[in-house]
Amino acid sequence: MNDPHQSVMDIVFGRWRSQILYAGIKLGIFDTLGVVPKRADEVASELNLNRPHAYRLLRALASLGLLSEDADRSFSLTPSGESLRADHPQTLRGIVLLEEGPEHYAVWKHLCAIVREGGADGFVREFGRQIFVYAVGAAGYGAVFGEAMSSLSGGETALVLEALAAYDFSGFSHVCDVGGGHGHLLCTLLATHPHLRGTVYELPSVIEQRDMLWAEKMGVANRCEYVAGDMFTEVPGADVYLLKHILHDWNDADCVRLLSNIHKAAAPKARVLVAEYVVPGPDTPHFAKLFDIHMMCATGGRERTEEEYADLFERAGLTYRGTWYPASRLMGIVEATKA
Repeated sequence: MNDPHQSVMDIVFGRWRSQILYAGIKLGIFDTLGVVPKRADEVASELNLNRPHAYRLLRALASLGLLSEDADRSFSLTPSGESLRADHPQTLRGIVLLEEGPEHYAVWKHLCAIVREGGADGFVREFGRQIFVYAVGAAGYGAVFGEAMSSLSGGETALVLEALAAYDFSGFSHVCDVGGGHGHLLCTLLATHPHLRGTVYELPSVIEQRDMLWAEKMGVANRCEYVAGDMFTEVPGADVYLLKHILHDWNDADCVRLLSNIHKAAAPKARVLVAEYVVPGPDTPHFAKLFDIHMMCATGGRERTEEEYADLFERAGLTYRGTWYPASRLMGIVEATKA
């Protein structure tokens, strides 16, 4: 049985762990180490770090299971540590830099005020602009934000495809990924279903990052186009729409406006597939309930239950059909159809 006192203490000191991890990435430790052990003083010399302090940080990272320490103060990467290298195919580096970086660290201090008062999100309170506007204007933060979204893509794409493994796409021909980023999810779906063609609909600033786009890399460029625009003004026509981590960024009124644009542009009997961390029932621990507080601080958006998504659909003229889940139930694909 877990010790209740220790459980609380683990929560209290959780930020220590994540800030130690952030420092390790920011200082380049994971990228300079490999599977072959390297002495702490060598690491300090290569990275221009204070030697005694570098050893203490390396030791702490090893205590977290990210490095392995030998008796002679040599360190090597564990499998978990390898996932934090920039060149790892499923790197988590970007997520750590974003969530533990100074901007996201700062917005959490507004949580109590937000809960008391409601109103503007923590990012607006701290920086005077919404997160997506800030990301375009602040080049350093925008680069980290983009890297973090790419870090998430691989794992989340796998969850979405697992959830939709039994989904029948045979009656559809054109999929539009609204706010689809660089197109990782859509291009993977096109590779899985060769009869489909697709459109990634994104902001011009995202599509202009030509070297980041996935269509050419995944061999589906002949069936995938990138279209720039504003989803709150209009969306392209299609018979299937994907929205992964889009609705959770916005309040109910903005979600209904976006879904109404989809309803207007969609083909008859089109489907809408919303991929989110769906909030489960009472007393069920779930990442969605924590992510919901992050959204409160960072965007003013929220995570929602199936019933809350169904209500958004109804207000936009769509009909809720059901929710598809992978085995872990970490994410859900909430489905609607155009009546």
